[in-house]
Amino acid sequence: MEENIAKEYETLQQQLRSILIQKEALQIQIAEIENALEEIKNVKDEEIYKVVGSIMVKKKKEEVQKELEENKEDFELRVKSLENVEKNLIERIKKIEEKIKGG
Repeated sequence: MEENIAKEYETLQQQLRSILIQKEALQIQIAEIENALEEIKNVKDEEIYKVVGSIMVKKKKEEVQKELEENKEDFELRVKSLENVEKNLIERIKKIEEKIKGG
């Protein structure tokens, strides 16, 4: 029984680490998008260059801005989802820790 609890505890810890890494990666992408949106605001031209794969493509400033804002919203939703999973995992980990201390 204790061995099963220890395995479950370790598995939950690994899942939590994975969630935190994913969340951090998304937060970095959100920050990069926010920086790009700031830069776009400073551009006077109606067309700008966007990197697509290994080339740069000229696109309308509005289109790029809209794409970035949509990506940012998507990433923010994914972060919220990961935060919910993180919260659930932390609760489960705490319950196991209580079992270990109490038992």
